[in-house]
Amino acid sequence: MSKGFKLLRIEYIFSVLVPCLLCIYINDYNPIAHFWILAGFSFYAITGNTLNDAIDMNDPTELETLERVKGYQRKEILVLSIASFVLGTMCFWNTFVEKPLLAFYLIIIVALVVFYCKFKSLVIINHIILGISHIFFPWFMIKINAGETILNIFPFLSIFEWLVLAAVASVAFTGQMLHELIDGDSLSKLTPKKSQIVIWIACIVSLVIGVASIIITQHLLFLPIIIFPIGILYIFRKPRDDLLGRTSLKDTGIILGNLIFAYIIILIIAQ
Repeated sequence: MSKGFKLLRIEYIFSVLVPCLLCIYINDYNPIAHFWILAGFSFYAITGNTLNDAIDMNDPTELETLERVKGYQRKEILVLSIASFVLGTMCFWNTFVEKPLLAFYLIIIVALVVFYCKFKSLVIINHIILGISHIFFPWFMIKINAGETILNIFPFLSIFEWLVLAAVASVAFTGQMLHELIDGDSLSKLTPKKSQIVIWIACIVSLVIGVASIIITQHLLFLPIIIFPIGILYIFRKPRDDLLGRTSLKDTGIILGNLIFAYIIILIIAQ
């Protein structure tokens, strides 16, 4: 395989597909009916990755990005971003024809991702934006495509679904903060003690939501949601100032995310 494929960072696609697949699994939808949305988000994930690199490659402090794009010009990275965006849009087009409302939600997602890429230095706010664009809105689009709406505008979600969304978003929030500390992004601008406090608060919230969800729903789907924040709490059992560049730790998180991705696919197939 060409070394250029590392530019696509396909290992990150799980971050946007997991919410979609969870929605399909929990609601017992036919995954084929949502295939175009899943395909579109796969290409859009590549768009976001390459656009992010095209922006970061002008920053001399982004050592990991500079290593990944070494030997490539910025316009070549942008070509990949534009190409994947066009392909993703063509995949979404089939659903837009039947349900134009989906185009409105997708435009919001694109705007949020571009905002995140341009203003990654915003502490906490950028995590919220990333959660909305990668977790909440993809879930909403699956619901709308399934025809479950309120006033033909807003998606209809059960209390159980809101619990799942809150749990997944809280775990993703803590994982992304750890990711940023390793990459030296926004959260790394805080002192180690402040970073520890922020992450501890987020992890405790994740645990409370996860435990409450298991008690209320009696669904073991939430078990991994408890395990992940416990692991992050262990990592931050004391203030850390030695995480910058710890790519092995970040890679472990990405692998775990992809294992969850594979598990959900198995659940859907076996359903």
